[in-house]
Amino acid sequence: MSCADAPLPAAAATQRLRLPRRAAFYLKASIALSFLAGSSVPTPLYAVYQAQWGFSPTVLTLVFGVYAIAVLVALLVAGRLSDHVGRRPVLMAAAAAQALAMLVFAWADDVGDLLLARVFQGLFTGAAVAAVGAALLDLDRTRGAVANAVAPMLGTATGGLLAGVLVQYLPAPTHLVYAVMGVVFLLQGVALAFVAETAEPRPGALASLRPQLAVPPAVLRPLLMAAPAIVAAWAVPGFYGSLGPTLLRTLAGSASLLLGGAALFVLAGSGALSVLALQQQAPQRLLRFGTVVLSAGLALVLGALAAKSVVLFLAATAVTGTGFGAAFQGALRTVVGPLEAHQRAGVLSVLFVIAYLAMGVPAVVAGWSVAHGADLLGTAQAFDTVVLVLAALALLGTFLSPGGTARAQVR
Repeated sequence: MSCADAPLPAAAATQRLRLPRRAAFYLKASIALSFLAGSSVPTPLYAVYQAQWGFSPTVLTLVFGVYAIAVLVALLVAGRLSDHVGRRPVLMAAAAAQALAMLVFAWADDVGDLLLARVFQGLFTGAAVAAVGAALLDLDRTRGAVANAVAPMLGTATGGLLAGVLVQYLPAPTHLVYAVMGVVFLLQGVALAFVAETAEPRPGALASLRPQLAVPPAVLRPLLMAAPAIVAAWAVPGFYGSLGPTLLRTLAGSASLLLGGAALFVLAGSGALSVLALQQQAPQRLLRFGTVVLSAGLALVLGALAAKSVVLFLAATAVTGTGFGAAFQGALRTVVGPLEAHQRAGVLSVLFVIAYLAMGVPAVVAGWSVAHGADLLGTAQAFDTVVLVLAALALLGTFLSPGGTARAQVR
């Protein structure tokens, strides 16, 4: 047998089987989607866990909040790691760890196991979200910015709906959905072996693990201008993810587990549609439009809660979601505009730290209030009012410096 006929080494064979750039982009977009889908999968199951284990609303809020805290810790510690070691190794490790987290969920038999699974899931979602976001921008700055905005919303929507359908209509409600997601993560991890690295390895990987919140000077002003909109927008899915299912079932007078995931699906789904529909708009225009629509939607939610109308509540949620999607896309594109490749993961980490703080802290406070005797409907109305004020302040901020974001546009 000649040298030409000899079998290729595994590494060389893999090198020849690299996915095309477009296929690699869609694979990484699917990873961003599936990681966020995995985070919302437990939402419709909380009622099942409460019925089985008899824990209080306070514990339910803790289960939600501990995930957000774990994501924040990972973003602070490992958010910049892929800027130094490359995107692919970080994402492959995170995909394998997510599959393991699904196994922990599937075999959980008490609250301690559930908390462990949420912490594990949050840590590796946080480690991956900046890496996959940066990888998408590496491949295509314009489409990558859109994918970074739409994937979290579409993932949140599909995860909640998938879990609701499987739990409501198929057997083994606390096992099947995790098995499905685990297989998805494993397949994505294998596919990543055939994707070319998009980030040049750089020294300083260990130093990058030192927690810090820092952005390049060129990004600081756009980030400060976009921060109010990020906070207002991400406080909304925090509420819908923690108390939304219980609130909607209370308004409808139904114990349906599918209904429990419906509000989150409508919110995130309408947000994803607005990102896709408005992707050609300038970031400043998106910020203003998004905060206006977000404010209008939250006002409609207040009306729906006062009227105790499920139909109006879902319609108002769709309007709110549209504003959420537009505002976040505008903020994201404002911030990522001036970034060099080696800055992307670190800056996206800072952005998502703001987002997850906005999502986690108000939701935990609201859940704690309900657990300590506050009326669910009254708490929802108070929460909605606070976020409405934040959205109005974010809208005001977009007019304070008309040219402030013009230099940071991604078209």
